[in-house]
Amino acid sequence: MTGKARRTAAAALALVAMAPMLSGCLEEPSAHEAVRDFLVGWQTGDYAAAAQRTDGDEKVVRKALEDAKLQLDAASFRFNLTGIRGTGEQVEADFRAEVDLGENNPLWEYDGKLPLHLVDGSWKVRWSPAVLHPQLHEGQRFAVDVTPQERQPILDRKGEALQEEATLYVASVIPATLKNAEEVCERISKITGFPQDRLLSRIRSARPDIPVPLVTFGRVKFAQLGKQIEAIPGVTTTPQQQSLNPDSPTQIVGSVTAVTPELVQQLGGPQRAGETVGRTGLQKVYQEHLTGSTETSVITVDLKTMAVTELKKWKPDRSTSPVHTTLDRTDQRTADAALFGGGVPGMLVAVQASTGEVLAVASTKGKYDQEKDALAGRFPAGSAFSIMSVEGLIKAQMNPKQKLACPSERSVGGARFRQAGPPAGETPSLQANFATGCVTALASLARKIGSADLTASAAQFGIEAPWTLPLKSFSGSMKPLTTDAATARAIAGQNVLVSPLSMALVAGAVASGTWRPPVLVTDPKTLDPSVKAAPSKEPDPIKIDDKTVETLRTFMRSGVVAGSARAAAAPGDPVHGITAVATRDRKPLAWFVGWQGDVAVAVLTASEDPTAGAAVAGRFFRGPHDKL
Repeated sequence: MTGKARRTAAAALALVAMAPMLSGCLEEPSAHEAVRDFLVGWQTGDYAAAAQRTDGDEKVVRKALEDAKLQLDAASFRFNLTGIRGTGEQVEADFRAEVDLGENNPLWEYDGKLPLHLVDGSWKVRWSPAVLHPQLHEGQRFAVDVTPQERQPILDRKGEALQEEATLYVASVIPATLKNAEEVCERISKITGFPQDRLLSRIRSARPDIPVPLVTFGRVKFAQLGKQIEAIPGVTTTPQQQSLNPDSPTQIVGSVTAVTPELVQQLGGPQRAGETVGRTGLQKVYQEHLTGSTETSVITVDLKTMAVTELKKWKPDRSTSPVHTTLDRTDQRTADAALFGGGVPGMLVAVQASTGEVLAVASTKGKYDQEKDALAGRFPAGSAFSIMSVEGLIKAQMNPKQKLACPSERSVGGARFRQAGPPAGETPSLQANFATGCVTALASLARKIGSADLTASAAQFGIEAPWTLPLKSFSGSMKPLTTDAATARAIAGQNVLVSPLSMALVAGAVASGTWRPPVLVTDPKTLDPSVKAAPSKEPDPIKIDDKTVETLRTFMRSGVVAGSARAAAAPGDPVHGITAVATRDRKPLAWFVGWQGDVAVAVLTASEDPTAGAAVAGRFFRGPHDKL
């Protein structure tokens, strides 16, 4: 049952309670009976019974009552008799009216008067339009004026809109010019699928002299249906520019469409032509903030002069508001170009190391989704997870220069590991193995690092942290480490799942010395504008041990200077980072995790080349310099 139907049912129930009250209090054959019968007939829609209690022409009165309901698009009328006064043959009754203007619209309350006099010994309501409302006069009608606020934008960190203009086509009619409104609505309904009764109600309740938007089409839909719509007499279509097309990152910003019949069914309420609905991304999540705020007025219209008198006006109970994000347009375009330039499918997430704010989210179109994969994907971490092992190595008092063999294969606790790339020299150091991502060498460290220490270190870097974003996201997961084999697999990232976002935050933690939860939207603070509660509390930042940070910075700088991440090198601040390989569904993946200055990134590519992620990162870091 729709909200409108529920309210109509509620009004009927209220009437059941009201009618006995009136009849019980006003039993004597007097003006009271006329008042009761008129108001009960008006409230229940028995306009003939109501008209019989007036001194007017019954057809004229009945039509006036019917038109009032149509012109207000009212779900129900409810009346309360507040008093009767007078003597002799002249009596006046006071009543309180409550008019339900429909779902998502306000309740209109006003005080009215019923003048009564004796006609051939019977009390009659002295009919005039003022019986309906004290300010309604002959030659006037009711109307409802609805003005939706424009959709607000989604903004980048500099306050610039992340949408581009799109053309919508609005089909409108001027009610006073229509010869047959029912036929017009029937034809529009057959073409578009919008309910005929709602289209007709919109026409009947609108001002008769101005265009009434009925249906909005996007470019594709208008190309399909535009000629059919324009062939209907009295219907005109007008192009309308709105900032709707998402700029990059398109899947994060989200898509917007015009209201469709299917959306009306899903959303309920009197969705109006010209209104838009967010379908994906931030546009969908923040729909209630971005749009839906409407100013409503009940007015009278003089049918000769078209002069308007306002009877009641409701300001929106809430204001629409833009969504402020942390996204950086320059970094985003650089990230897009870095991925596009390599020809290898992949993703790149960039965050501000000192704040955790998301600066850019890029992905190869058709291969990876920016939300479902870059923010919320679950991918094996590969040997990039060895970052979490450094604190344990320090506790084990291992020297970065200590020699550690990097064989092509190694078995640890029954688990076998293979080195994808060439070994890092005959007897490489621990630092060299870290810089080249030698999985066989790193896995052997499982016997040096306690499983509890590795688990605790992973938690310090935000793995499995309960942070939330307005969009889907994943902080990582790690299986229990009960054996040396399980610990070795964790260091090699085989039993650990992460997202590119969570690894960008790991890089940011090393760069800044403190892990921070991600931030994508700075305002509004809540998803639901009707909720005044404080936003959910995010995890506190976690300071990483100074010696751990120092060691990791040395290791990760070595990865770019002398290791497998050389392709990430760029002018400007020193680039730090490491590469890693992983496999998902038997398909190879190549990671880069690192930073330059205050910008930390994680890159994941679908490539057999272990350096593919570093190459993308290099193009990203060099991007601003290449433009110069």
